[in-house]
Amino acid sequence: MREAPFILKYIEQGEHQTQDFKMRVDDSKKIAKTVSAFANTDGGRLLIGVKDNGSVCGVRVDEEIHMIEAAAQMYCKPSVDFQAQVWKVDNKSVLEIIIEPSHERPHNAQLEDGSWKAFVRNEDQNFLAPAVLLNVWKSDDGDRPQKYFHTEKEKKIFTALEEHNELSQNQISKITGIPRQVLTKLLARLIRWELLDFCFHQDQAKYKLK
Repeated sequence: MREAPFILKYIEQGEHQTQDFKMRVDDSKKIAKTVSAFANTDGGRLLIGVKDNGSVCGVRVDEEIHMIEAAAQMYCKPSVDFQAQVWKVDNKSVLEIIIEPSHERPHNAQLEDGSWKAFVRNEDQNFLAPAVLLNVWKSDDGDRPQKYFHTEKEKKIFTALEEHNELSQNQISKITGIPRQVLTKLLARLIRWELLDFCFHQDQAKYKLK
């Protein structure tokens, strides 16, 4: 256990893409969503013993590590590796959990109904990974041709996004007439080629040109 003034600088940043606060972990299944999201996205830091407003409340470290181990090993598939460090802030213990971005994506978290779903991190929230992103993860970059040529369907996608800036998959399908199942593979291909990007608005994935 170590004193660390710099941990306060992290706390001052608030919650964001790669950082989340928890007073304590009451449910390993629920925190597994955050573990999955960090591993599937950019990695992240989970500070346990810190309230949402940034005030330090401290935790019982042994209990929290047990809950995180259950989340990462029992309720994430495949399991997620993490590093743990304990810091002292005003004589209170803050548990820092570091999760690196994974090369084994997707990591699925088990939900309350027993199903397994992959999550991603966007700003300070966790979202269900869209089908397009799951398709990206399943693709093998080594199979990409050296040259890229737009198909007629892809040209329709570019035209729609040039006119509307950001669109959901359903909106693109409606505008272009491309069936959703076909569109999933096309959008994944364009993301792999770094021609498209995506973001979330009110729990819905939207796509835009890079």
